[in-house]
Parts: sequence; structure tokens; C-alpha cells
Amino acid sequence: MKKYILDLTVTDNKRLSGNYVLLKLTHRDPLPDMLPGQFAELRVDSSPDTFLRRPISINYVDREKNEVWFLIQVVGAGTRALASLQPGDVLNTILPLGNSFTFPEKPLKKLLLVGGGVGIAPLFYLGKELVKQGFDPTFILGARSESDLLQREKFEKLGKVCFTTEDGSCGEKGFVTHHSILTTPDFDFVYTCGPKPMMMAVAAYAKKHNIECEASLENKMACGIGACLCCVENTTEGHICVCSEGPVFNTKQLLWQI
Repeated sequence: MKKYILDLTVTDNKRLSGNYVLLKLTHRDPLPDMLPGQFAELRVDSSPDTFLRRPISINYVDREKNEVWFLIQVVGAGTRALASLQPGDVLNTILPLGNSFTFPEKPLKKLLLVGGGVGIAPLFYLGKELVKQGFDPTFILGARSESDLLQREKFEKLGKVCFTTEDGSCGEKGFVTHHSILTTPDFDFVYTCGPKPMMMAVAAYAKKHNIECEASLENKMACGIGACLCCVENTTEGHICVCSEGPVFNTKQLLWQI
């Protein structure tokens, strides 16, 4: 897909919880096509110590309002600067980058979307598109505690949602792969995004039960176009750049020792 460098204008900045912010941005022209799983590189102008853009998953594209959403977790100076943007501020972006999740051909397939922490971001857009295409997805969303479970009400409008928290403050206590819904493997396809150990566990579950699985990797990225080699992942096809060849991979391609 064609890539664009756009100055987007912030329309809303909503703090979801302590370290998470939802940014909504628009453009004077219609936004380009963007697919679930793709990401953008956001330039940080208000942090003198931040030299590189920040890769952020596309959380949703609202065509009616001509808005693109980014779910940002504040972890350092760069993301802190992005989280401080206010309506009317301008943010320079490169988008869309990377590949996307694939869509099953048969609407009757049973689909499971598993997200952890801020990794739920691309799964919301994916879930919205799956519902539009006639699917009825099931979600498992995990986090450390209830305050870290993001966009809960939005996911609940899309389908059945199961929650896990490490401290037991919401849903079942434990990790996403501990949820009781998985005791009876009844899914045809699994999508996942989140911390690597979580995705490795989800991929192992899918492999054990012979279920197709796609994972959106969150390797550290700098350039976003495959030039800097920061995000290289070892795969069945050799060492490849996640930003340009991914970030979405069928887990059969990944050498995760599973």
C-alpha cells in the first residue's frame, strides 16, 4: 500500500487510565486506506531528547469522522510528549506501514482474538472489521489489573469478551492462556497481540490444537521501513525486518521454540 507523510490535527485526547491515552486525529483530506494490524510512525516534536519517531499501532479508523485513533502507553519521554498533545495540535505521521491481519474466507469460522495490555490496540480495529464482514469474534483481554484493561465497553459491543488479570481484580485470575474458555478448543483461527511471552504462549496453544494463528509483533522499531535493522526477527525464511515484512506473521513462520 502507498505510504503517506501527513500532518494530522488532534481532535481529542482522552486519558483511559494512569498511563494510557487515546489520541484521535484528522486531516483536511480523506484519510488514506488503512488496514487492521498496520501501524504509523509518529514524529515527536516537543521532546528535545527524542530523535526517532515512535511506532504506534492503528487502533481504529473512523471513516464517518475522518479520524484515525492511536492508543498510547506512556513509557518514556517520547510517548509522554505524544500523550500531552491537545486538540488543535499538529502531529506529523507516516502511514500506513507494515502488513495487516488476514480475514478468513468462511463467515462461519469461529475466531478468537487475544490481547494483552496495550497490545489490544490493533485487535479493536480488527474486531470491528470482522463484525462488518459477518463474523462473531470472541475476545480474551488480559492485563496486570482491572485499571489496565482498556476500551472494555467498546470490545463488549463487538462480541463475547473474556477478561483475565494477574491480580484477579477483574475476570479470571492469571494469564490469558489460563482462561477457562480455552479448556475446550473450539476455534478455527486465533489472532494475538501483546507482550512476546504472552504471544508465544498463545502460539503454543494454537499449535497444540492445530489452530491457525497470526501474531502482531511488537519488536522495537526505529525507521519503520526496514532500513535500520532494529526489529529483526528470526523466522523460517531467515532474519527479516518486522516493520517492513510484518508486523503480522502466521506463527508457523516464527522460530519461537514452541
